[in-house]
Amino acid sequence: MTPSGDAAELADALAGLRNGDFSRLELLFCALEGAEPRIVQWHRAGRLRGEEEVEALTCACWLGCLEAAEYLLAVGVAAQGGAATGMDALHWAANRGQLEAVRLLLAWGARLDTVNRFGGTVVDLVLWSAVHEPKEAHAAILDALCEAGARATVEVELTGRADVDEVIRRRYQ
Repeated sequence: MTPSGDAAELADALAGLRNGDFSRLELLFCALEGAEPRIVQWHRAGRLRGEEEVEALTCACWLGCLEAAEYLLAVGVAAQGGAATGMDALHWAANRGQLEAVRLLLAWGARLDTVNRFGGTVVDLVLWSAVHEPKEAHAAILDALCEAGARATVEVELTGRADVDEVIRRRYQ
């Protein structure tokens, strides 16, 4: 296999990016010890451009693969990433509990006011996710988003999760 990957593997990865099927792409995005992520190799070789690279950033943040996300941001991919799935990189990182990816996107200036396919901001989404798809980092993510100036568009109510509710009390009540 060449450093840029074989054509079938690349075609499969690009199909996954276009279809929002990120879960099967982890091995291509997250670096194995001592190796550069395959998606980075493909980008360096010019095999990933336009909509594919913005969706790649979203996928890297969904997976929490920081090396790939940092590389894509450094080469000029906008911090919002792609939203072909109806949610951008910040929405997915927050939903999946990827605190370091959220911090990375905030540091690179990701917009806080984008609305996802469900009509909510990233804060609205993390409040919903904390109840319906709970991840350990949701409280820290909510706090980081609020610190960065993100706002909810829904009425903020307690969730029943002590860690998240502590942030809600501090930030909203």
